[in-house]
Amino acid sequence: MNKRVFHCFYAQLQSVMLVALWSIGLFFSLFTFCSSSDKDCIVGIVGHAALLPCYHQNELLSFHNLSVEWRRGNELVLKAKWEEDGDVVIWSLNHATIPRRAPITGNFSLELPKVSAKEDQMVYSLFVTSDENDTVPLCSMCLRTAARFSSPLLQKDEMAESNRTVFLCQSSGGFPKPKVYWLINDTEQPPEDSVRTNATPLPDSNLYNVTSLLTVNISTDDSVSCSIQNQWMNETLTSKSSGAKDNTIRSRASEGMWMFSTGLCVAVGIMVGAGVAYQIHLDRISKKRRVLYESTKAQRRYKKHQFLEEETQEEALTSKETCV
Repeated sequence: MNKRVFHCFYAQLQSVMLVALWSIGLFFSLFTFCSSSDKDCIVGIVGHAALLPCYHQNELLSFHNLSVEWRRGNELVLKAKWEEDGDVVIWSLNHATIPRRAPITGNFSLELPKVSAKEDQMVYSLFVTSDENDTVPLCSMCLRTAARFSSPLLQKDEMAESNRTVFLCQSSGGFPKPKVYWLINDTEQPPEDSVRTNATPLPDSNLYNVTSLLTVNISTDDSVSCSIQNQWMNETLTSKSSGAKDNTIRSRASEGMWMFSTGLCVAVGIMVGAGVAYQIHLDRISKKRRVLYESTKAQRRYKKHQFLEEETQEEALTSKETCV
């Protein structure tokens, strides 16, 4: 008898557990559908918009006074509430947005208009509330931020005293801190103590400037390359110094450019000098013409004045003769 009671109790317990597990599975299938793994992070480019995906399989319009909240940690980023009459009220921080038809389409994704490097490794979570249910987590998403580094600038400086060569590699404006790799002749890694790398954050932006210094003893025919690797951007930028041959070509190109620039400056100087001389010549001609015109004008006035005096004298003589 005791065995029968035990078996009945065990069967009932199994049925209760199955129902509970089925209910829990149904609950999460109803409320939780996000990315394949919450541990996966969305990579947002600094200064650009980012979309944090969150999708729901069933309509939520059946809930009265439905509202959702996107939170960054404990900070409220966005709150949206759908009223029974269909109106929606949305409040957001820094102009974050969510689709207005989210309860119908099931798309509750959060769009951030501009990502900052300060948001790196932040966890965003979406919570659903209604009159019938308490707050329920719908999605949780990690945001990683990244920014592209500039193409590395590689400079070479030979030290005559120690017969060593110093290579300076610089890149700027990226995030997060990159990995810097040096290679000699595309295959050989330099000794660790020959490399010094420093990443400095830019003020008010959290972006990085990176400087790496390589001091080695190599021949003039050896090539050296510097690579800046940004893991989150899945991007590697490389600059290469290709030994004496390329240096000779570059020096010849520099000499040619210098000769061209010098010739151009001389030609421009000659043209400017010729223009100034021609302008001086025109000014002299104009001045001579002005002097000639003034002298001619003065002679005309003198002749006119003399003519008027002679005419006056003739009239006076004529009047005297008439009186006599």
